[in-house]
Amino acid sequence: MIEYITRKQLDVKKYDACIENALQSRIYAFSWYLDIVADNWDVLVLDDYKAVMPIPWRKKYFIKYISQPYYCQQLGVFSQKSISKEIQENFMIKIPAKFVKVSLNFNSDNFFVSDMERKKNYILSLKNSYEILFKSFSKGRKHAIKVGVRNDLFVAKTTLLPLVNIKKKFYNYEGFSEEKLQLINKEVLENDKGFVLGVFNKEELLGGGLFLVSNNRIVYLFSAFNDEGRKQQAASFLIKSIIEKNEKSDFILDFEGGNLSNTAKFFKSFGSEIEEYHQISYSKYLLF
Repeated sequence: MIEYITRKQLDVKKYDACIENALQSRIYAFSWYLDIVADNWDVLVLDDYKAVMPIPWRKKYFIKYISQPYYCQQLGVFSQKSISKEIQENFMIKIPAKFVKVSLNFNSDNFFVSDMERKKNYILSLKNSYEILFKSFSKGRKHAIKVGVRNDLFVAKTTLLPLVNIKKKFYNYEGFSEEKLQLINKEVLENDKGFVLGVFNKEELLGGGLFLVSNNRIVYLFSAFNDEGRKQQAASFLIKSIIEKNEKSDFILDFEGGNLSNTAKFFKSFGSEIEEYHQISYSKYLLF
């Protein structure tokens, strides 16, 4: 039996245990993460937390609607054992009618069903050596990395604030929330769930990124590079360093993007593969 349980009613320990041990586990679905990125969220729960489906929602003019939060690529159904396509569809049917609009991304391990839109993400398995992985890089990406090496770039731990300042100065990015990003950063650093790396030329910070770590995934959540960093191929050098450091491991580098052509081309150039996930989107009334 699938029940709708509010955030206040949620058994957080059982919920997080389900996410932690789920076949489809994603860092985005943990209670602490959703508490940061979602305005509100509740959960559809199968039996005694055998499977769960978080429901992030917002309110506008007293109208409630389901909306995928920023910094949260994939949600959907999470289960500790394999579930059928029918059970997944039952979860979708159980989405309460009070939500007049629904826009929600399922994870790549969920089933594709009718009326879903296909989305692209890029991932790279790091089980092979860097030498082998480098051979799969595109010619242009190999050249870009060599530019970074010639410029004596190096990667070191840094803090998020200077990267945020670079983002605000050099990018025009809709949906950027510094407050939520800082909260994610604080949580992951305090609990060893991620790290922030910068790319430097001598003492000059050219850019860098915030990476999340959960189960076997390293998620490239946020990045920013200044004009000089772009010129010196700092982004390519950063990803090269992550791949090199985590070679011959069970980790997957999750690029956390791929629906925009330019970013897709960049991520693909590292020899990564498409990971398809799906979105349900519908509106009951012409209110949005």
